[in-house]
Amino acid sequence: MTPAPTPDIPAEVAASGVGAAGAMPDGARPAAISRVLLALLGCLAVAALLASGLLWQKVTGMQEQLARQSAEAGASSVEARTLARQALEQTRETAARQALSEVKLSEVSLQRTQLEELMQSLSRSRDENLVVDIESALRLAQQQAQLTGSVEPLLAALKSAEQRVGRAGQPRLTPLQRAIGRDVDRIKAASLADLPGLLVKLDEMVRLVDELPVVNAVPGVMGSNRPPAASDARPQVWWERALAILAQETRKLVRVSRIEQPEAALLSPEQSFFLRENLKLKLLNARLGLLARQLESARADLAAASAALNKYFDPGSRKTQTASSLLQQVQSQMKATELPRVDDTLAALATAAAGR
Repeated sequence: MTPAPTPDIPAEVAASGVGAAGAMPDGARPAAISRVLLALLGCLAVAALLASGLLWQKVTGMQEQLARQSAEAGASSVEARTLARQALEQTRETAARQALSEVKLSEVSLQRTQLEELMQSLSRSRDENLVVDIESALRLAQQQAQLTGSVEPLLAALKSAEQRVGRAGQPRLTPLQRAIGRDVDRIKAASLADLPGLLVKLDEMVRLVDELPVVNAVPGVMGSNRPPAASDARPQVWWERALAILAQETRKLVRVSRIEQPEAALLSPEQSFFLRENLKLKLLNARLGLLARQLESARADLAAASAALNKYFDPGSRKTQTASSLLQQVQSQMKATELPRVDDTLAALATAAAGR
């Protein structure tokens, strides 16, 4: 910076110099002030230039930083857009997968429902087959029991059915299990008649038929060809023997008796033979009915035999009384020959088969 020109000082001032006190003349003070001001201005200008330089440098740095931040923001924006695009794609893919999963889940649910229905159907079919098998086995066992006269086939069939129902483990078959238990208890508590004993009694009655006296039969006199017992102590003469024979024949000519059934009094000897044979046939038919477990037919034959016995044969005879007693015993014991039935189990099987 060029210094300002110094003004010309008058000679008088220069020659005289400054006073003893060093005081500057009045004309020199403004110039000094001007120089000081100029120096200050120069300093200020230099400071302003330095400040401007620093400010420019700072602004440049800020611009560079802003540029870098802008570049970073742009890169971040691009990256953010990329991430957003990826996120959107992942969201779409996830939505597609979720929709596919829902479809598969619905298919699995449908398959599970179908499988459960199939299992229930198989279970019902298995239960129905079990019910049908048990019913067939019980009916066959009942027929065998009727043929053999023993309850063992029924008990074996019921125990087998109870085991099969227990293995099945189906709650709806619980009433069937209880019904089987009731039938088993009832069969075990039932008392059956002695079938061989009944047959023996019927055979004995058949043997007695030929010896039963009919109501209108003429009672034979035992020892009619022998003399009276009183004459055994001494020899009989001919006229005593003739009188005894005459008395016996006379008693045979006249006989007084009471017959309740008029038909019995009209029986001829030939009809008595057929009456006995008919009674035998009725007893034999009753025997066959017992063997075949045809209890109703056997009861009917025994009732007919009892009616014939009471109607046509002498009730005062000991053999007739014996035959009547045997017949009553057979009829009373036949009430216990009926085999117990498994009605409770069959009813429970019908209920289970109906699905209730």
